[in-house]
Amino acid sequence: MFNFSIIKKIKKIFFPFYKNRDLKFVFKKIQEGFPSQSITAMFVGGCVRRHLHNEQIDDIDIATTLTSDQIKEKFKDTKFNIIDSGIKHGTVTLVSDKLKLEITTLRKDIKTDGRHAEVEYIDNWQEDSNRRDFTINAIYLDINGKIFDPQSGVDDLKNKYVKFIGNPLKRIEEDYLRIIRFIRFSLEYNSDVQKETIDAIKLNLNGIKNISKERILNELFKILQTKNFLRLNENNNLKEIFLLIFPEFKYIERTIKIDSIYNKLSLKKNILLAILLIDETNNHEYFSHKYHISNQQKENLNLLAKNFINFNGNKNFFQKELKKNIFFFGKKHLEELNILNYLSNKKVKLKDYFYILNTINKLSLPKFPVDGKYLINQGIKEGAALGKILKLLQNEWINNNFKISDQKIAELIHKQNN
Repeated sequence: MFNFSIIKKIKKIFFPFYKNRDLKFVFKKIQEGFPSQSITAMFVGGCVRRHLHNEQIDDIDIATTLTSDQIKEKFKDTKFNIIDSGIKHGTVTLVSDKLKLEITTLRKDIKTDGRHAEVEYIDNWQEDSNRRDFTINAIYLDINGKIFDPQSGVDDLKNKYVKFIGNPLKRIEEDYLRIIRFIRFSLEYNSDVQKETIDAIKLNLNGIKNISKERILNELFKILQTKNFLRLNENNNLKEIFLLIFPEFKYIERTIKIDSIYNKLSLKKNILLAILLIDETNNHEYFSHKYHISNQQKENLNLLAKNFINFNGNKNFFQKELKKNIFFFGKKHLEELNILNYLSNKKVKLKDYFYILNTINKLSLPKFPVDGKYLINQGIKEGAALGKILKLLQNEWINNNFKISDQKIAELIHKQNN
């Protein structure tokens, strides 16, 4: 049999992302009108880190000496759509059928207040690197695969060392969101944390209050989706900072048990939020209000919290009433509740979790045998009466373990008609 993971790695080595035809076109277009020895664009950030780690590349960021207006002019008659995604920050986005590229002009900070930066656009790659947050985010890659590494980020990446560029205190004071980003990257690379960095973070924790809730939530969701998020419990320094920023996450200890089921599950951010937040109080509601989470996320948390109370007070929730609960709430919701039940209750063993999970997966609900067309054929007129009878029949069907005889249907229809 073929080992597809090995084949994938070989493809990435011999056909790296920067050899993509459309990317070559973009770089050639940016270079037009400039001497060949002048570097006008390079990849930077996550795509370079993932390339060096031989990982899947999703987002592609390009740094350029050109201004946003120059980029827009160069690509106005091409197959790329131009989006002013962050024009005030010197960023435009190019979108084609297969690519989405964020292109940002080189810059240096003139003035910062911990939230926003007043910048000056420049054409100096060294200075652009000086203003970035971590050394591993200041690795540049040209279209031919040549690395420019002014902050020695390649070595730090190899050693899984997340290090601020220059003085950590100064870097954090420029943008307090970097504290949360530091947590994310340290988890992602399982990095050792230096005392100097922890001290600088603790001195600046209050500054996070000045950051918009939207930016914090966006960074939090990235942390929850980090492959090493569950290792937070193993790093006391990161865990302490994380809980000082998000005190609503009272149940971080629940994640210790996730290891036993994690390989069999794909834990999404919504269920992780529930695991960290939900109890029999309004803790999740406070978090929802504080961070203005989406209505869908809010509804999901509210329903999980409501049924968390229900199954804690009803021993039949996952037993005699399981089929009924699947009908009303769906299998996905019941599976999430099963996870919450297992992680929050020390009495629930791993075998109990898998027994309930298997039972949920095996159960199939029969189709309700009556619809509006059937009732009309029985002489029921369309309108409120039809809806009332349909609801009555469905309740009978559900309460009788999803069974109803033709005789019972006829009896109830007759009763409602007279």
